Amino acid sequence: MGSIEQETPQVSIPVVDFSAWTPDATLEARLAVAKELADACHNVGFVSIINHGVPLELLEEAFAWSKKLFDLKTEEKMLAPHPDGPTVHRGYSWPGLEKVSQVISSDVEVGEQLRAVTDCKIGSEDNPEQPNVWLPPSTLPGFREFMTHFYWTCNTASLSILEALGLGMGLSDPSFLVKFHSGHNNQLRLLHYPPIPAAMLETEQAARMPAHSDWGSITMLFQDDCGGLEVENQKKEGEFMKVTPRSGACVMNVGDLLMRWSNEDYLKSTLHRVTLPPARDRFTGEERMTRARYSIPYFVSPDIDAVIECMKECAGQGNPVKYESVIQGEYRLMRAKLQYRETGPTAAAAPATG
Repeated sequence: MGSIEQETPQVSIPVVDFSAWTPDATLEARLAVAKELADACHNVGFVSIINHGVPLELLEEAFAWSKKLFDLKTEEKMLAPHPDGPTVHRGYSWPGLEKVSQVISSDVEVGEQLRAVTDCKIGSEDNPEQPNVWLPPSTLPGFREFMTHFYWTCNTASLSILEALGLGMGLSDPSFLVKFHSGHNNQLRLLHYPPIPAAMLETEQAARMPAHSDWGSITMLFQDDCGGLEVENQKKEGEFMKVTPRSGACVMNVGDLLMRWSNEDYLKSTLHRVTLPPARDRFTGEERMTRARYSIPYFVSPDIDAVIECMKECAGQGNPVKYESVIQGEYRLMRAKLQYRETGPTAAAAPATG
């Protein structure tokens, strides 16, 4: 499918400036930001947020740390291996351990056919259900301290987004969603997409990240300038639009649980994928290799015992509740069983890529 780039339209997703979302701002100013955000999430499912509260200097430092991590030798990265099975999502995921998929099923054999992602996952230090797996301090000095600080900075920004959404949707309690998100069940991921031949993406022999929706409430994505992110057009199923990277911006999207909270009528979890980057990001030469791509998604999830059920403002006469209530922990485990093997390879057996 060599014409994939020509067939995929470029799109500028809505941009919302959060600079007016401050504690001392007038209600009118905050409401304007909130409505802009809620409308973008309703109409597109994706929005680019600027002045989101995570300083540019901190983002640049986070990407520098990510590159240092993935530049380590495989045996060094494997000093913090992702635990076996679908329960704990922490540490370094070696190539072949997991596979992002939109299939929702409890059939483990289905999940076994869907694997190929490499990343490093970090969470709250105070989450006994998801203990962090850190590299030894001597392997990458300062990494743990920086990432812990970065994690909580992102959390502060996420709470502002959730409160703004509540206000923009007209909830009787704009802070309703915030109450389910202590921050201890979020996940910070460092992603590295190594160079691969462009032809593999053009012919769909490989996908950097297949089409999927996210499991949680919202996702905040920080990305480099390589490109390749595509979102599905909510008005035309199966049509994906390339999203042009914006320096310093946070690309935010609605997740599955927030869609359930809103009864899907207002907020929909949009499919997205990472595929062929723009032509400028493909090297010349015999194999036309893509550039390496780095991104940092911050997945915002309700607390593990949170019950997700339709908000009262989102259902009524002629608009019945579409989803049964679910407990976050049970829903996450069901989705995770598709993504992870019950046992993983040893460090010695892990492929030397990532």
